[in-house]
Amino acid sequence: MKKITVLLLISILSISANAQRIEKINETVSKLFIATDNKEWGQVENIFAPKVELDYSSMNGNPAVELSSEQITTSWKTILPGFTHTHHQIGNFITSVNGKTAQVLCYGTATHFLEDEAGNIWTVVGSYDFELKHLDNQWRISKMKFNYKYQDGNTNLPAKAIENVKQ
Repeated sequence: MKKITVLLLISILSISANAQRIEKINETVSKLFIATDNKEWGQVENIFAPKVELDYSSMNGNPAVELSSEQITTSWKTILPGFTHTHHQIGNFITSVNGKTAQVLCYGTATHFLEDEAGNIWTVVGSYDFELKHLDNQWRISKMKFNYKYQDGNTNLPAKAIENVKQ
């Protein structure tokens, strides 16, 4: 009886530790989008691994590229600050962990607001595939793939946002 109790306790502790690990991984992905919407570029860079495979090919047709975290934020700074507001909403996390590597699938909707007579909103909907690695005692995103589903609203707003940043 004592042996069964000990084995049960060990199983419960193991399940709890794995649940905490998954929660921390999902939190890392959530923090990426919150920091991006808040334009906290240093925090965004810290969430990414030193090198990241970034893949938006399903939306823009360009092949995946490997970039540094600084290169990613430099690129995002050419458009995102040009919107009055951005709001990334993610959910439906499916997360698996294998040692110091994790995979996350989640749905995502990005809403971009900028006043314009043709419409103030541009929305992009899809899902993301992430790979995270446990580096420097924290989970960091090493791969980010966007799986485009559709967009809606004023598709001219990205060009207007880019022009706003240039001014």
